[in-house]
Amino acid sequence: MPTLMRQEIDEIPQAVARLLDQSAGALQKAGAALRTRAPAVVVTVARGSSDHAAYFLKYAIELQLGIPVASLGPSLASIYEAPLHLERAACFAISQSGASPDIVAMTHAAREGGALTLALVNTVPSPLGNAATLAIDIQAGPELAVAATKSFVNSAVAGLAVLAEWSEDTALKQAVARLPEHFGEALKLDWGVLVDTLKSAESLYILGRGPALALASEAALKCKETCEMHAEAYSSAEVLHGPVSLVSPKFPIIAFAARDRAESSVADMATDLAAKGADTFITSGKGFGVKPLGFVATGHPLTDALVLILPFYGMVEQLSRARGFNPDAPAALKKVTETK
Repeated sequence: MPTLMRQEIDEIPQAVARLLDQSAGALQKAGAALRTRAPAVVVTVARGSSDHAAYFLKYAIELQLGIPVASLGPSLASIYEAPLHLERAACFAISQSGASPDIVAMTHAAREGGALTLALVNTVPSPLGNAATLAIDIQAGPELAVAATKSFVNSAVAGLAVLAEWSEDTALKQAVARLPEHFGEALKLDWGVLVDTLKSAESLYILGRGPALALASEAALKCKETCEMHAEAYSSAEVLHGPVSLVSPKFPIIAFAARDRAESSVADMATDLAAKGADTFITSGKGFGVKPLGFVATGHPLTDALVLILPFYGMVEQLSRARGFNPDAPAALKKVTETK
């Protein structure tokens, strides 16, 4: 029988289609509320994989609308009880369970500070959904594997869909509408070549830039969660500022590159690292001395980046089993983490 993680990865195209259908009204309402508010700044509240979805949304909002986005540390509310001045702000709070006390407390504080608060949550009703001005059910369905996959993807897609409504951008709306199809294509990609390389590896760097850096961050977390493997995500512009010192011959590197304006710079860095002897893989046809990984060209730079996570999820589930672990039940982890 396939693992729960594998089953949930395979459900992603259907889960995204369900979100875009059943939560369409809530997504449109959120976009309209943001147009009315016209925030000068956006803040996000999340942890773990949900925080990586927020990180992706940060780049998407900044690129699409030019509005700065910052992550708020939940301890500002839950520990420090610091008042916030967010009268001209919008806040996105993201959580699979909607139950973590510090995320709920921070969302309450943001709303009390004047922000328009939106909850992207897989459990409605929930404490987080109740705390926010508007709650959007991300419609991922039950997620039983400890490592989040479809809830991460649906959170990111929900954020993109809200952004498309907010910005009234036809091209982005069309790209989001085609995501179920493109995720289906991505499921067919095989990154199994990485399993042999990483099966006995101790460390891994995962590079990206812009929206793809958020995906690299999520990928690195999955390596730690499911494979007990040290993995770090870096901007391809930052890896030379110290981390490159650890790169020796055969050191494994995955470079996430989307079809956007950063693709060439990521490919150039991958080429440089391959020249140092690193075992370098890239989701691009660009670069020299690097090993290409399959990708789906979606026709839009934001969705192009997001779809990269699916073949990675498939690969890391294989890698976990190859390293002798159970990807459904990582050691010392549980599905719902309630931090204070």
